[in-house]
Amino acid sequence: MVGKQGEDELSNMTRSIPADRMAVLFAIMLVAAAGNTAMQSILPAIGAKLHIPDVWVSLAFSWSALLWVLTAPYWARQSDKRGRKVLMARGIIGFFLSMALCGVTLWAGLQGWLAAGATFILFALFRSLYGGFGSAAPPAVQAYVAARTDPEERTQALSLVSSSFGLGTVIGPAVAPFFILPIFGLAGPLLVFALIGLTVLVMLRWRLPDDMPRFAARGAIASYPLSAGPGEPTAEDENELDPAEQESLGWRDRRVRPWLLAGFFGGQAQAMMLGVIGFLILDRLHLRLRPDEGAAITGIVLMAGAFATLLSQWGLIPLLKMTPRTTVLYGAAFGGVGILMTGLAQDLHAIVIGFALASLGFGLFRPGFTAGASLSVPRRDQGSVAGMTASINGSAYIISPAIGVLLYNWHPMVSYGLMAAFCGWLVVWGWSALRQDQPAI
Repeated sequence: MVGKQGEDELSNMTRSIPADRMAVLFAIMLVAAAGNTAMQSILPAIGAKLHIPDVWVSLAFSWSALLWVLTAPYWARQSDKRGRKVLMARGIIGFFLSMALCGVTLWAGLQGWLAAGATFILFALFRSLYGGFGSAAPPAVQAYVAARTDPEERTQALSLVSSSFGLGTVIGPAVAPFFILPIFGLAGPLLVFALIGLTVLVMLRWRLPDDMPRFAARGAIASYPLSAGPGEPTAEDENELDPAEQESLGWRDRRVRPWLLAGFFGGQAQAMMLGVIGFLILDRLHLRLRPDEGAAITGIVLMAGAFATLLSQWGLIPLLKMTPRTTVLYGAAFGGVGILMTGLAQDLHAIVIGFALASLGFGLFRPGFTAGASLSVPRRDQGSVAGMTASINGSAYIISPAIGVLLYNWHPMVSYGLMAAFCGWLVVWGWSALRQDQPAI
C-alpha cells in the first residue's frame, strides 16, 4: 500500500501540469504532424523533378503509413512500462533522424549525386524511421497528460495537446514553401524540420522530468498525420476493466458493423483524394517543369483543406450539435461534391474551392464515424471499439493513395469518379443503415 506521504505526493503531482511542460507536450504533437504534412506538400514536386513515376512517390507515403499502423499499438502499450518521457524521446528521435536522412538523400538526388531510383529507395528506407518510431510520441504524450491531471482538468488538457496535432496539419504545408532554401532547394523543408525536431528533443530532455508510471493511463493510438486528414486524437481513460472484457467486441458485431463500414468507405475516398491532389495541381496548372512553384501551390491547397477540416470539427459540429448519423451523411455528401469539383477544376481557384469543400465534408465525417461507433456499444467495449476505429483510420492510407494515383494516371476522372462513388454510396446506404441519434459532442 502507498503511505500517506506517497498519496499526498501523487495527489499533488496529478493536480495539474505546469505551463512550461504543457508547452513541451504541445510542441511534440505539433511537430510530429507538421513535419509529415510539409513533406506531403513537396514530395510530388520532388518526384516530378527527379522523373520518378507518380505511383512510386505515393507508395513512399504508404510504406510509412503501414509501419505507423503496425507499430502504434505496441508503443501505446509500452508507455505504461518504460515511462512516457522515454517513449516521447524515442518518437522525436525517429522523427529527427527520418527528416534529416530523407532531406540529405533527396538533396543528393536533386544535385545529381545519386540516381533517381537509388534516391527513392533510400528515401523509403529512411521514412521507415518516422513510421516505425514516430508513432511512439503521440500516445505517450496523451498518457502523460491523463496520468498527471485530475478528472475535472483532464478533458481541457487533452483537448489542448490533441488540438496541436490538428494544428500541425495546417502549419506544415503553410510553412514548407518558406523553407525551400537556395542551397538545398526542395529538400530544405525536411532539413529545417529536422532541426526543429532536434530543438524539441532538447526541450523534452531539459524541461520534462523523468517519470515511471504509477498507474495505467494509456494514450489513444493517433491516426497517421496527413493534411486535412485525421480528426483530433483523444486519450482513453485509465484502464479500469479487465483486458479480456475490453477485447470481447468482434468486427462482425451488428451494433458497430455499420459504422465500421462507413469508416472504411469514407476513409478510402479521403485517402485517395489526399494521394492524388499534388499530382493534379502539377498537371492542371502545367507545373511539371516548374516543380518548385508546384510545391508552393500544393502547400496553399493543402492548407486550405486543413483549415476547412478544423472549421468543421471545431466550429460546425459543436455549434450545430450534430449527431453522428448527421455528420457522416452530410460529410459524405459534401465530400463527394467537393471531390467532383476538384476533379473537374481547371484553375487554382476552382481547385482550392473544391478541395476545401471536400475537406470540410471529411472533417464532418471522421468524428461522426468515430462517435457513432463509440456510442453503439457500452462502456466495457470502449477499448475494443477505439482500437477498431484507429485501425480503420490508419489502414486507409496504406494502399488507397497508390491506387488513386494509378487510376489518375489512367484517366483523372476515373480516380475522382471512384472517390465520389464511395461518398455517394455512403449517403444512400447510410441513410437506412446508420440509426444512432446521440449527439456527436
